[in-house]
Amino acid sequence: MRGLAHTLVLTGAARAEDVSAALAAVGEGNELGPHLVRKGAVTDAQLAEAVALTTGHRYVDLTTYPLDPDVIALVPGNLCRRYRMLPLRVFRDELTVAMTDPNDIIALDDVATLTDRRVTPVVAAADALAQAFERYLRSDGELTDLSEQIDESSTGSEVTFTEHLEDQDADAPVVRFVNLLITQAINDRASDIHIEPGEHHLTVRFRIDGVLHEMQSAARTIQDGVISRLKIMSSIDIAERRIPQDGRISVLHEGRSVDLRVATLPTVWGEKIVMRILDNTGQVMTMEDLRFSTVNRDRFHRAITRPHGMVLVTGPTGSGKSTTLYTALRTVANPQINVITVEDPVEYRIHGINQVQVNPRAGLTFATALRSILRSDPDVVLVGEIRDRETAAISIEAALTGHLVLSTLHTNDAPSALTRLTEIGTEPFLVATALSAVVAQRLARRLCTKCRQPFDGDREVLRHIGMPEGLIEDAEVFRAVGCASCSSTGYRGRVALHEVMTVTDEIEQRLVARATGAELLDLALEQGMVPLREDGWAKVADGITTVEEVLRVSV
Repeated sequence: MRGLAHTLVLTGAARAEDVSAALAAVGEGNELGPHLVRKGAVTDAQLAEAVALTTGHRYVDLTTYPLDPDVIALVPGNLCRRYRMLPLRVFRDELTVAMTDPNDIIALDDVATLTDRRVTPVVAAADALAQAFERYLRSDGELTDLSEQIDESSTGSEVTFTEHLEDQDADAPVVRFVNLLITQAINDRASDIHIEPGEHHLTVRFRIDGVLHEMQSAARTIQDGVISRLKIMSSIDIAERRIPQDGRISVLHEGRSVDLRVATLPTVWGEKIVMRILDNTGQVMTMEDLRFSTVNRDRFHRAITRPHGMVLVTGPTGSGKSTTLYTALRTVANPQINVITVEDPVEYRIHGINQVQVNPRAGLTFATALRSILRSDPDVVLVGEIRDRETAAISIEAALTGHLVLSTLHTNDAPSALTRLTEIGTEPFLVATALSAVVAQRLARRLCTKCRQPFDGDREVLRHIGMPEGLIEDAEVFRAVGCASCSSTGYRGRVALHEVMTVTDEIEQRLVARATGAELLDLALEQGMVPLREDGWAKVADGITTVEEVLRVSV
């Protein structure tokens, strides 16, 4: 390890003080390289180059290397993932493989025995290997084979399922099918897995970047086995099929813990299961990651850094409201203040923040939890969602008595949040006094930077669809194409479109006078609020998303 430390310093990959600190932190018996990557001292590529120099092997940049699917297929995908390797080239009886650890003798021996070839290792960066796995090591074929095995076994004899995980055979086709399904969904960056029974087939769909994609269609005979296995894993009553049920699964994926929130729904053809993937490692975001415009960021930051008042984030389900609120919490949270949340459910667990899970069956609702929270000396309170008059009234009371309250609401735009609160029975003068700002947002798919192409159409088209004249002049507009990196969709990841309304004295007066939502919208626009679609056009002009996406998610 000292040799690697010396190499990292010599190559300029890390500063001597960073390496010394890492050595002191991890000790002689642990891996120095991954620790330095986590600390931000080096990148994966710099670490790989240093490993190559230290071990005397060649370094290969997988982001530019021409990968051959036929060569990759020589080694099973599960072995590639286990040993963190990828076959690159075959020449006569020699197989070249990219690895993060070229001195892994066990991995080299196993691959040599399996392929009956001499194996030559080269060094590749860990993040580049992960991207290659996403593109080339899909489980679709194996899932199809497993579904056929389950179908054959279920038609031959009745399949039995125990209610205890330890009694399940890890090599059983149903168990392997479910495990592969979850692994593939995580690798595909899916946010949800839909398992939908039909009259003749069981359909599996993944929601990737907000859009559902059909991934598998299997015989209906495997339905009971797959659903039973998932219910057992999520501690749901396997015998109850008449009512909806909720559960949770925790899996270990490539060294990190990933939670899945499971919901069952009885349908005419059987129980539909939806699993929301809650990857905690992907949720550590900063205000910069939210991609607010300068005006919107300043308005939002002023609202959440006030010592009291209410800030609402509005939008439909799946529009990123929770991510925005959690990011705001991380921005304001520090050891000097008491932060308490009440959520249903608690999706992401945050260190240093007191999170309360509502339990209606036990009488712990949003309203009852809020009453107790206000007796616990909070500085900042996050309410998962304002659903009724009682929750709204207590939240507003908290905002008026010296607390910062963050919450969500389901409305189409920012001004509608004010009228929505009055419609559920809250007094307009209380809403006007308590509310500091409202953020409305939508999620648009982000362009894949590897395959996007410049928009070559007439700029008059952009004027016709409503893009402001000031943006058209210098706009870098791109269109989606599709490549292996983005699974041929043209998009990879999502970006939020925002509309931030500050509640000014004039808006307060109009609300107290029972102004309509349309009147409040006109006033907010006069005072400089940037509407959702206009914020979307700015992101199109910056080459972040496409015209089609902005038109799809905004009105």
